[in-house]
Amino acid sequence: MNKFFPAALIAVATAGPAYAAPGNTSTATGTATATIVAPIVLTHPASASLNFGRFTRGTGGTVTVTAAGAGSVGSDVTFVPGSTTAADSFTVAGDANRSYSIATTGGNVTSGGTSLAFTTTPSAATGTLSTSGTGSFTVGGTLTVTGTAPTGAYTGTYSATVAYN
Repeated sequence: MNKFFPAALIAVATAGPAYAAPGNTSTATGTATATIVAPIVLTHPASASLNFGRFTRGTGGTVTVTAAGAGSVGSDVTFVPGSTTAADSFTVAGDANRSYSIATTGGNVTSGGTSLAFTTTPSAATGTLSTSGTGSFTVGGTLTVTGTAPTGAYTGTYSATVAYN
């Protein structure tokens, strides 16, 4: 028997565990996704408009048209017989089943150098596009008529904006 065998055994028995590499780094693979959706598009038909109708001004007042198109007058303003009112209309196209918000501004109608202010009210504050990606809404408003406004045809514009929620 080898006289050095017990010493070799002692050296092996006292040696620490062996490590393959330091454990301060690790790598894994992640994933990435992306979805492109159809842009939201607002369209105003050329034949549509917010129509406050035909009326006499008296000493002034208001003309209101609901988002359903029904008209009413306030104070000393009076509709003339046969006058018709109408709500404005818009169509929306985009990503199917997506919800969107609706915002409208007020504006002015003018004739010559005279301007009359109006506010607008959309039929809803939000909407949801159909499964085919379409939707629509209407806009009513209230026109403030001064008692000094001259007779004539008044026209103007306002803005409507839709945005995905």
